[in-house]
Amino acid sequence: MRSFVFRITSMASNAAHHATGWAAGLIAAALVAQALHTSLEHLGSLLAFCAAVAGSTAPDWMEVAWWTRARRLWITHRTATHWGIGWVAVLVLSYQALGHAHLWAPLLFGFACGGLMHLLADWPNPLGVPWIWGRHSLNLWKSGRCDLVVVILAWAAACWLVRPLWAATATRVVGWFAHVAR
Repeated sequence: MRSFVFRITSMASNAAHHATGWAAGLIAAALVAQALHTSLEHLGSLLAFCAAVAGSTAPDWMEVAWWTRARRLWITHRTATHWGIGWVAVLVLSYQALGHAHLWAPLLFGFACGGLMHLLADWPNPLGVPWIWGRHSLNLWKSGRCDLVVVILAWAAACWLVRPLWAATATRVVGWFAHVAR
């Protein structure tokens, strides 16, 4: 059973999905921190981060029939759980709910960030991802190859998206040091 589950979750490779999931967690946490501006900001960011890491492997583990002893797939791989419109819809709706300080919103937003990162990691290989209708593939390399490229791109995107938050924090820290030095 373990080898079967590992085989279906290793399309881009399980390690690559986890590594890109941490990048998705950083993105989700930063976006939640910028969107909330309430006392829930830190808790919301933490929840979004954890949910994104879990969501980064969700499109694969959601296909496994965990309620049966055999743990086989209950739907074909890369169909409903890899559908781009569904993940984007959850992302947009949960982002809109962040403004209303619902505690479930950062969880759902982070989970959707992780799920979308999973789809982006699967997109370059020949099997592709069903973004709208039918599968689309960038057809750049075979599954499990070039994982390092996918991970580097995910982390580069995370660092680029998070930089405004880092810049604001750095400005506050420098200002504090200038104030203390007087």
